Amino acid sequence: MKFGVKDLVKISIMAALSFLIMLIEFPLPFMPPFLKLDFSEIPAMLIAFSMGPMGGVMVELIKNLLHLLKTSTAGIGELANCVVGVSLVVPVGLIYKWNKSKKGAYAALAAGVVSMTVFASIFNYFVLIPLYAKVLGFPTEAIVAMGGEINHLIVDIKSLIAFGIAPFNLIKAVILAIIVAIIYKRLSPILHK
Repeated sequence: MKFGVKDLVKISIMAALSFLIMLIEFPLPFMPPFLKLDFSEIPAMLIAFSMGPMGGVMVELIKNLLHLLKTSTAGIGELANCVVGVSLVVPVGLIYKWNKSKKGAYAALAAGVVSMTVFASIFNYFVLIPLYAKVLGFPTEAIVAMGGEINHLIVDIKSLIAFGIAPFNLIKAVILAIIVAIIYKRLSPILHK
C-alpha cells in the first residue's frame, strides 16, 4: 500500500499518541504482575479502520521503536507489544477494509480479539518466555512463581499461558474493542480528512 504525505502525518501523530498512552499502564488484579494493561493499541486500531491494516502496523512499529528509548526489558517487552498488537490490528484492518459497515466493524473487532488472545498465548509459550529466560537470565520458574503468587492455578508454563497470558490478553482486547467501537464513528471524520 502506498501512503501519501497526509497519511504519513496521521500515522506519525497516532504513533506518538500511542507511545504517550503506552506510558500509562497498570496491572490487573488476579493477573501476574508483569502483565500490565495499557490502551496504546487504540490509535493503531483507529488507523487500521481508517487506512487499512498496514497503517495500524506502522503505528505499532513506531510506538514500540519510541518505547525502546526507555526499555527495561532489553527490547523484549517492545517486541511482545508490537507483535501482539499487530495480531490485533491486522485482522481489524483487513476485515473492515472488505466490509465497511457496522456489522463489518463488529466482525473485525471480534476477529481482532480472538487473534490477539490466541496469538499472544502461542507467541508467549514458544518465543517470549524462553527469550526472557535466555536474554535476561530470568528463569522460567521465576516467571511461573510470580504468576503463582497471584493465582494458585499457575504452576507451570502451560498453566501460566492458560490462566495468566490468555485471560489477560482476552480482557485487554475486549476492553480495547469496546472503546474503539464507541469512539470510531465520532472520530472517523477527522481520521478521513
